[in-house]
Formats: sequence, structure tokens, C-alpha cells
Amino acid sequence: MQDIKTTYMRQQRSLFFLLSFYVLGWGFTDYKSIFLGLILGTSLSLFNLWLLAKRMERFGEAVVRGERVRSLGMFSRMATAVLAVMIALKYPEMFHFYSVVFGLMTSYIVIMIDFLFTKFLLSKQRKER
Repeated sequence: MQDIKTTYMRQQRSLFFLLSFYVLGWGFTDYKSIFLGLILGTSLSLFNLWLLAKRMERFGEAVVRGERVRSLGMFSRMATAVLAVMIALKYPEMFHFYSVVFGLMTSYIVIMIDFLFTKFLLSKQRKER
């Protein structure tokens, strides 16, 4: 099983790439509110990914020590999503609502793509041996 830190760093790199693409889109196109919504949602999605990685590390350490296992922090991640939606609703002229929601889902999409990519890449490497 891969280390959580290496997986997190790979997914973080993908999200930073997307964020840089969104910043270029915000700077060079007329769709400022859409790209600003994507930037807001993806930034908070990156924060949620960081929270999830930290909680998963603590979760694994608690299991190894045989201690009581706490939750993975669903409430914190939901509160972040509510904050993003509240900002988008408060300033609809700046942030496109659906772009914010899509940006919030970006880290989960990156997690799924990363899982599929590593699963098929690792299975291909094992077959070659």
C-alpha cells in the first residue's frame, strides 16, 4: 500500500496544476466569474484534501496503537463546503455558483483519477515482471 503522504503530494500537485490553469483562464478570458468560482472551490477543496490526509494519518496511527479510532472529520469538510457556498451566494457577481460547487468536488475527482491511474499503472508493471 502506498504511503498517504506520497499519495497526498501527487494529488496536491494535480490540484495546483488545475489551479494554475484556472488562474490563467481568469486572467486571459472573459469568463472571470466562472474561473474565480473554480479557484475558490478548488482552493477550499485542496484544504479539504489536506484535512483528509492529516486525519487519515492520525487514523492509521491510532489503529496501529490499538486506540479508539476517531472520525475522519466529515463535519469540518462539510463546513468548508458550506463556507464556499455562502461566499458564492453572498457575491454572485464575482463567483459563479455552479463553478464553486464543481471546484469543491475537484479533489474527489482527482482522488478517483489518481486511484485508477495508479491501479492500472501498478497492475501493468506487475504483469511486465
